[in-house]
Amino acid sequence: QVQLVESGGGLVQAGGSLRLSCAASRRTFTGRTMGWFRQAPGKEREFVANINWSGSTTYYADSVKGRFTIFRDNAKNALYLEMNGLNFEDTAVYYCNAGGSIQPKDYTFWGQGTQVTVSS
Repeated sequence: QVQLVESGGGLVQAGGSLRLSCAASRRTFTGRTMGWFRQAPGKEREFVANINWSGSTTYYADSVKGRFTIFRDNAKNALYLEMNGLNFEDTAVYYCNAGGSIQPKDYTFWGQGTQVTVSS
């Protein structure tokens, strides 16, 4: 069974930073590419970033490139998203998932997500 628990969201002023965390079960996490997605109010869920098992390869959506950093701690079955230079358009519920696809429709299970709200 897929187990994903996101945390670390909150209210932050524009230009601020947040670090999101994703705790996954060992079965969900081990050996797999992990990714972050987000869904803003009234919009479809979209890909944010992903990272391969070893951490050697990362991929970012253009909208977050240079501002967000994805990384993982395989010993803790944990995934992170360091977000800097936040702006209003980053306001969304953020989700993690296991798998290499950047298409949200390819995933059948989602955790509860963590809300990020950026105030102007």
